[in-house]
Amino acid sequence: MSIYLFNPNTNPDTTKAMAELASAEGLRVTGRTAPFGVPMIVEPSSLAQSADAVVAMLDELLDAGAPIQGIIIAAFGDPGLAQVRAKAILRDKGISVCGIGEASFIEAGAEGRRFAVATTTPALEGAIRSAVDASGMSANFLGSFFTKADPFAAVRNPAWLVELLAEAVLEAKTAGAEAVIIGGGPLAKAASKLVGKQDLVIIEPVPAAARLMARRIARGA
Repeated sequence: MSIYLFNPNTNPDTTKAMAELASAEGLRVTGRTAPFGVPMIVEPSSLAQSADAVVAMLDELLDAGAPIQGIIIAAFGDPGLAQVRAKAILRDKGISVCGIGEASFIEAGAEGRRFAVATTTPALEGAIRSAVDASGMSANFLGSFFTKADPFAAVRNPAWLVELLAEAVLEAKTAGAEAVIIGGGPLAKAASKLVGKQDLVIIEPVPAAARLMARRIARGA
């Protein structure tokens, strides 16, 4: 399968980590890194710029005539998802598209579960809520719970990041969440370390997107 994972930030290490996680779900995934933007998206203007980078990556593939079966947009606010879906050529070619935010909301809210997001970027709270609304899962959403540290400092210290996210997960659980999404592409490795260590469902957005992509390809959606 020709599945591409678009990393909307400019950090190739994040691209590699996310492509490996997606491939572990049984897809053969090729990572692509944003040609411009920021190394980590932490506020709305960067999120908007990353949407342009997503469209640029898609246009480059289409111009090259690359075979494409699916595209995973691997930033939690799903930047560029609406723009990519609006391209008629993707519909004509039957190319499936999903975002890691969209996929995690759908998986977290399955069977009516109440869910929340634990992440590092309080400036993106509105963007996260908008993405939940776009996924159709807002009725089950309890809100976002944020780590108490600078996002860049937290990501530079993996062990500390896991501790900070665990605290945010506990806050979400106390608020009534039955599932918690660890929200953000750069948090993918930290998310994997929290699975099975909390008394509730932890959703990893990148594997959730790979599973949703596999289902959509199977049914031609």
